[in-house]
Amino acid sequence: MAARVGPNGPRDWTYERVLETFPRLRERLSLGGQQLSGGEQQMLTISRALMTNPTLLILDEATEGLAPLIAQEIWRIIRAVRKTGIAAIIVDKNFAAVSAVTDRNVILVKGRVVFEGTGSGLREKTELLRQHLGI
Repeated sequence: MAARVGPNGPRDWTYERVLETFPRLRERLSLGGQQLSGGEQQMLTISRALMTNPTLLILDEATEGLAPLIAQEIWRIIRAVRKTGIAAIIVDKNFAAVSAVTDRNVILVKGRVVFEGTGSGLREKTELLRQHLGI
């Protein structure tokens, strides 16, 4: 239902490509969305967004509450999507996972930027990590 061409005309993300990217969903095509696990529902949400052929994908706590193996699969998919050239804004508390897929990291505290830079630059700010991310 949400499928459409991208802003410049291409239709890079087709139904078939989404099912190739999310093989777990292909296995569950006979089920309704409400019958999927939490991780599968998250995959379905991301796949619906991709079917719109976006130039930007916004993900807010995409792996929160998911089993570790499912969360790893979501992060793998996010890396694969980023490699296709789709920009992403990712809001997540998992610094290690986020910094592994991002070019730039920003920490906001009550709308104020307290850090902006690379993941490696942020890793060097141990006090900042402890104070704002509990690491």
